[in-house]
Amino acid sequence: MKVCIVSDSHDHIPLLDAAVADAKKLGAEAVLHAGDVVAPSTLHCLRKHELPVHVIHGNNTGDLWALGRLASKPDSIFHYHGMDAGIELAEKRIFIVHYPHYAHAMASTGDWDLVICGHSHVVSIEEKKTCSGGKAWLINPGTTGGVGKSKATWILADLETMDFEVHEIDKAIEHQQQESA
Repeated sequence: MKVCIVSDSHDHIPLLDAAVADAKKLGAEAVLHAGDVVAPSTLHCLRKHELPVHVIHGNNTGDLWALGRLASKPDSIFHYHGMDAGIELAEKRIFIVHYPHYAHAMASTGDWDLVICGHSHVVSIEEKKTCSGGKAWLINPGTTGGVGKSKATWILADLETMDFEVHEIDKAIEHQQQESA
């Protein structure tokens, strides 16, 4: 199973939409968002992709009540987990949290195969040793919203092989859509 890993979209709708569209073309079957969506309405662009979206909030929370309502609608593709999430996909135990220091701690426990974080806007892919003698992957997809001078990035993860590919979105997509509006 392949998944699209995003974080820190910060209301940059065209960039988030482009990342998920690209991921779906590459075979992604779910989206994992590690926080800082900001306005829950940002997620509406993902409905057309018809992929389940697991999302947590970060430090730029926006309207958490609206995010909860969005996820609670019948047949919603959105799964809002609060400040962190422990989920299982393709027989892999996955923990999603916004903050890297929290993610480093969770990766070291040995309870998770994959730990995902955001916040720093810096892409990183690390295999960490756990205190139980095993290994866990610690992934930060950077900022899908291309915040500041950062590149707009996301990661395609293959949960069977635990291979991770960093992808960049051309930030001009956002400006082109603004100019045509």
